[in-house]
Amino acid sequence: MSDIIVKKEKFYYTVKLNRPEKHNAFTPETISELTEFFKMADKDKFAGAIVLSGEGKSFCAGGDLEWMKSAVDHTLKENMADSKKLFEMYEAAANCTLPVIGYLHGSVFGGGVGLAAICDIAVAEFDTRFCFSEVKLGLVPAVISSFVLKKMNMNKAKELMLTGEVFEAPEAMAAGLIEFSGRELEAKAYVESVLNNIGKNGREATREVKRLISQLRFSDEKSTKEESIKVISERRVSAEGQEGIKSFLEKRKPAWAWSMPDNE
Repeated sequence: MSDIIVKKEKFYYTVKLNRPEKHNAFTPETISELTEFFKMADKDKFAGAIVLSGEGKSFCAGGDLEWMKSAVDHTLKENMADSKKLFEMYEAAANCTLPVIGYLHGSVFGGGVGLAAICDIAVAEFDTRFCFSEVKLGLVPAVISSFVLKKMNMNKAKELMLTGEVFEAPEAMAAGLIEFSGRELEAKAYVESVLNNIGKNGREATREVKRLISQLRFSDEKSTKEESIKVISERRVSAEGQEGIKSFLEKRKPAWAWSMPDNE
């Protein structure tokens, strides 16, 4: 049985972590499957978004205990190889040009917080519990840190990483880790609202927004100016941009199709 469940909806993918009996803790297989999924989805020109969630009582409890036990006997070289694969999973998710919407619930611990951090829009049930649990095991949240710090307030992240304190959705939202928290029905309705809004927009433009923000995050002023001018100019002359402008002026809906073909 696969560690993830992937489905295709009208214009987006859903990917669900599928180890509910282990609170969706990572194994090497989970890491490999998620890495390949994000790379595949990014290449799908018909896709418009990804919804990431977890089966069962939790979103993701971090690393699997049996996997961690086996790592105790690994050499430094073997541990570095494992860590590289884990980093590359987060990297594939972060570099995916599709908007990633995370639906979080239950426990989001250790590496699970890293998955929350790569979500462009993270939505959590109000009683979701988060924790940088690594320090309690004598470890460091090293692999996830660069992804977490790109999204979360650095001072708050430092405090929570140092203490290993459990924190809940309101605190996660205040720190910038998630964008919305509410009761289950409210959280699910928020995800649907986000998808409905994305579904009305230009597919290529949506991807370009994510590319641009990622590229400009650490750019200097000159590079920012040049890239911003280039992107908007290219969008204005693109087929999608032309159709979007014309439809607005003609007071009609744009004629772009989001539906994904069934390749299975």
